[in-house]
Amino acid sequence: MSEHKTISIIGASAGVGLLCSQLALQRGHRVTTLSRSVDRLPEHAKLRVLRGSATDLADLRRASEGADALLVTLGTGMDRKPTQLYTDFGRALLQLQPALGQIPVIVLTGFGAGDSAGYQGPLARLLFRLFLHAVYANKSALEAMIEGSSLNWMLVRPGLLTNGDAPRPARVQVDYRRGMKVGSVSRLAVARFMVEQAEQPGFLQRKPALSAR
Repeated sequence: MSEHKTISIIGASAGVGLLCSQLALQRGHRVTTLSRSVDRLPEHAKLRVLRGSATDLADLRRASEGADALLVTLGTGMDRKPTQLYTDFGRALLQLQPALGQIPVIVLTGFGAGDSAGYQGPLARLLFRLFLHAVYANKSALEAMIEGSSLNWMLVRPGLLTNGDAPRPARVQVDYRRGMKVGSVSRLAVARFMVEQAEQPGFLQRKPALSAR
């Protein structure tokens, strides 16, 4: 593992974000979290917990100060209604470009966002149209904002997220092709990948798709 870093995690109250926080602390890093809810975050000497909104520029600036890497793990839970969460966050994030400089900005979206939608199989495309179109439309818009920025970005696109252990690292695909398989992957495997990329990024300016091996 590389030297200990200061890692900021935006959206850390549950799911991948909470797991990123726990893993980063276990690996000796200093962690700052920003989330609306803070009840599930652990007490730890190296953890700085901020309650606030990822779409608020002042909150986002506070959370990112002094960071060596920024992990973005925003989510809408089970809510499938149209949302502006991702683009509202994106507008605030882009205002921080000069302050962030060239630190890694590692953003969790999903396989099916942006240009990856064209590589989904017929069943996945149908399910996305029926259940996930509104949420993923806003994720895709965020991806476009980030790709057009001067940020040192990485877009992390997991398949269907599951709970449970991750005895093996996630399978990483960056060279997309017709017929590629991106299946389910545990939240723990995704969190481990994101923390490891914060330590030593290997896919900057790329869009790694993650699934179980």
